[in-house]
Amino acid sequence: MHSARSRSTPGAEAPAGSAPAPLDVAADAVAVLGGDGTITGWTRGAEALLGYPADAVVERSAAALLAASGSPVRAARIAERCRGGTGWNGLVTVRHRDGRAVEVDLRVSPAFQLAGRECFLVSGRERHPEWTIDRSVLDGFLTRSPIGMAVMDTELRYVWLNDTLEQFGGVPREQRLGRRLSEVLPGLRGESLEALMRDVLETGTPVLDHEYTGWSWADPHRQHAYSTSFFPLVSADDVVAGVCYMVLDVTDRWTARHRLTLVNEASARIGSTLDVQRTAQELADVAVPGFADFVIVDLLESVLSTVEPVPQPPGTKPAMRRAGMQSVRAGCPEAVARVGERVDFVPPPHDVNFLVEGDAVLIPVLDPADHLWAIRQPERAATVRKFGLHSLISAPMRARNTVLGLVTFVRSQNPASFEPDDLLLAQDLVARAAVSVDNARRYTREHTTALALQRSLLPHTLAGGTALEVASAYLPSDAQGGVGGDWFDVIPLSGTRVALVVGDVVGHGLTSAATMGRLRTAVHTLADLDLAPDELLAHLDDLVIRLTEETETDETTSTAVLGATCLYAVYDPVTRRCTMARAGHPPPVVVSPDGDVSFPELPPGPPLGLGGLPFETASFDLPEGSLLGLYTDGLLENDARDAEDGMTRLRRAVARPDLPLERLCARAVDGLRTGPQRDDVALLLARTHALGADRVVARDIPFDPAAVADARAWATRHLDQWGLPELTVTTELIVSELVTNALRHAAGPVRLRLLRHAGLICEVSDSSNTSPRLRHARTMDEGGRGLFLVAQLTRRWGTRYTAEGKVIWAEQDVPGDR
Repeated sequence: MHSARSRSTPGAEAPAGSAPAPLDVAADAVAVLGGDGTITGWTRGAEALLGYPADAVVERSAAALLAASGSPVRAARIAERCRGGTGWNGLVTVRHRDGRAVEVDLRVSPAFQLAGRECFLVSGRERHPEWTIDRSVLDGFLTRSPIGMAVMDTELRYVWLNDTLEQFGGVPREQRLGRRLSEVLPGLRGESLEALMRDVLETGTPVLDHEYTGWSWADPHRQHAYSTSFFPLVSADDVVAGVCYMVLDVTDRWTARHRLTLVNEASARIGSTLDVQRTAQELADVAVPGFADFVIVDLLESVLSTVEPVPQPPGTKPAMRRAGMQSVRAGCPEAVARVGERVDFVPPPHDVNFLVEGDAVLIPVLDPADHLWAIRQPERAATVRKFGLHSLISAPMRARNTVLGLVTFVRSQNPASFEPDDLLLAQDLVARAAVSVDNARRYTREHTTALALQRSLLPHTLAGGTALEVASAYLPSDAQGGVGGDWFDVIPLSGTRVALVVGDVVGHGLTSAATMGRLRTAVHTLADLDLAPDELLAHLDDLVIRLTEETETDETTSTAVLGATCLYAVYDPVTRRCTMARAGHPPPVVVSPDGDVSFPELPPGPPLGLGGLPFETASFDLPEGSLLGLYTDGLLENDARDAEDGMTRLRRAVARPDLPLERLCARAVDGLRTGPQRDDVALLLARTHALGADRVVARDIPFDPAAVADARAWATRHLDQWGLPELTVTTELIVSELVTNALRHAAGPVRLRLLRHAGLICEVSDSSNTSPRLRHARTMDEGGRGLFLVAQLTRRWGTRYTAEGKVIWAEQDVPGDR
């Protein structure tokens, strides 16, 4: 390069009509000249420009500062113009104090009067030389620029290109000139690039930073990414004469961005569920085709199992199964094993320790002729050869110090081999998937354990006796929701009565299932005491409060007992009356024998665990053949529907009294399931039966010890009528003991009742609230053996309290009905 002065002629004047440049007193050299050319004012800027101090030039002629000999004549013309009021600006060469010439861009103001004297304000600044580039330098810059450049004519044929573009494509310059891009480099999507260039020719609008990927002869085994800009070449007469394009290889940037996108996609797609096999398949789906052409995910059988694995001796090769795979070829024909089948693949020369201790392995070039593959994996070696599998990465899957399996990535259609950076990406993908697989494995085992616990706590058979025909359905929630605390039960009571109960513990998981078991056991215990429904719920409420307090003080428990809901009903087939109470639970559904469906109005009652609030009972008659349904809220609120809509759908589902009970129960549950099941579902249906008058007899007992013999005789007559003479002896003894105790220890009135159903029940009621106690009499005692004999001769016996007193009852098995 060389310096050159401006092409403007020194001293050239501005056109007469042009406005002078603005004056910048702070930056310019400024002086004041008199009408006769004498300097009357001199600033520091003028001193800095020309080197003369003020005392060296003031009151002296400015002509001495001019460098050109013809300057005085020119100066006179400038003065005349400024006296005309137009001012002047132009280039003037002046002499510096050190003798060198200085070219100054000078501005002279119109003449003005100062203290009666004609003056001109003169300002100027040094004009610095401009730089130009030698043609050879410019040619060298264009040719050796790190950016590829080319010029195409209007037919999109190469006219000129630089060395960088020649290197990018791998095609010599002489083979490009006069030919089109699509003809020279077919692997670069030439047609689409030429379409862009045609748009530039037609519209004149540049296209900037257009990114694309492709293959070139310079590196035929690796895909490259390029950023290209196109702009039109316009001639002096404003005609588009061609297109220029500039190309930059952005493969590293594109690869980094592609890998980041793949990692983000993996984070979003892997682990969407808590299912082990689905998570494994999600990993394979994410990696194909963006990273590999064929991916297999093999997991240990212990990972896929829902039970804890049995410890194996050290060095034992763990059994694996194919959990997921994906390929760019439909059906994964490259796979030696299908999903679910056993596999034993470990990349040669590694052994079983590779899964436990090994790092991910990169095999850039697979050689099926390698003796290790031919000997250890002959079937896979044949697959490598058949489908052109040429590069492989195998990465053990481990999480939280637990070996989970092995993931293998393979390329075949993609000609680029895996690189060390790809190994890091594979490890990242596998590590992310490993956490999700381990989470799914842990959750599946916990869910299976909780479900097994829950099913073990629920009744395996339901016995409604002769009073009820019962059917039930229970469905656990989806895996994501966890096992809930729904439960139901049918409890036989004394006097052929039957208790129905359904409840729901708040929350999900092992704690809810365990709490459900405790509540179910408590209900059984309280039901054996023959408590009224409201009294039973009050005791259950106290239990839930105690459980909650225990949970809050137990640091080892992670989930607190937040409460529960419950509905408890007692049906008496003799009176055909049902008495129930509820604690925050949905009301039952009742279907009359003629098909009318209703939801009885029950006092709502607070949920269990609040304490301090009473529960109330409600009673209503149920004609024989009525259908009573108890359920949990999961049946109504499925698929985000509200409870009112659920009750309407339940009404329609159970309005089929003609269907068998088991079929009706299953049909109702299936019909109400319309989407994801976020909560457990429990449904208990009971069809009522009545105990006819021919099977129930009763009489009042006079408060007289002599009435015991009449009671025995009365009971014997009815046993003969029922065809049970074989029970006469034991029944006479039972009647004697129970009636005698009532007459001896209680107050009247006393009543004796016999009930014939699947067994024989003898009941004696009185007005006392004192319960008899079973005791062992000593050898010489004259009494105290009555209840002991009753207990030995009957299947069960007990006491229940009523509003009028109590009832002592004893139940015998009927021969032949067992």
